[in-house]
Amino acid sequence: MPKTAVISARIDPDLKHEAEEVFRELGLTATQAITLFYKQVELERGLPFAVRVPNDATAQALEQARTRQDLETFNTLDDLFEDLGI
Repeated sequence: MPKTAVISARIDPDLKHEAEEVFRELGLTATQAITLFYKQVELERGLPFAVRVPNDATAQALEQARTRQDLETFNTLDDLFEDLGI
């Protein structure tokens, strides 16, 4: 079957550039990556990844990670493992 359908979307130019860098590293064109995405949507009968609204605790943790608040540091790997109980 000939490929004749066209997709047109406006996205942030930086996002497009960064995503296409990843595609290049994977040996894919943007068209191939979009086709893979569509194929997975077809196979999964939905998005091929979880899309959720985070609960309050998760949203707070994500914001703290983004702003690098309340990060614990360790002097050695052994100290980290000890803190984790490993």
